[in-house]
Amino acid sequence: MLYEELSKTVLDGVFSVHRELGPGLLEQPYHNALYMAFRELGCTVGYEQQFEVLFRGEVVGEYYADLVVNGCIVVEVKAVAALNEQHEAQLLNYLRISGCSLGYVVNFAPRRVEFMRRVLSG
Repeated sequence: MLYEELSKTVLDGVFSVHRELGPGLLEQPYHNALYMAFRELGCTVGYEQQFEVLFRGEVVGEYYADLVVNGCIVVEVKAVAALNEQHEAQLLNYLRISGCSLGYVVNFAPRRVEFMRRVLSG
């Protein structure tokens, strides 16, 4: 598995935040708590990390990934009824633009935390 140990650390952070805060909050508290949890677990974390979209050497757009762990795993935070294809597409865009190969979309709204793991290959 790609980044096996770091993936375990990411999920440990996710589950600890959900266990402590529970479901039902808006997205921002989970985002902030996850940032803190990852740092406490010894990770380097980019917060709302900006990635530029270039076309012929010019910036034509920007993406802001919620969290980037150790420069290689994108983590998108959600608090919605259920994850869907749009969330997956957003994550895949972030992976493509950032150069990261692995990402998670994490949904804190359900009673049991829900996550989607995607690997960008090639």
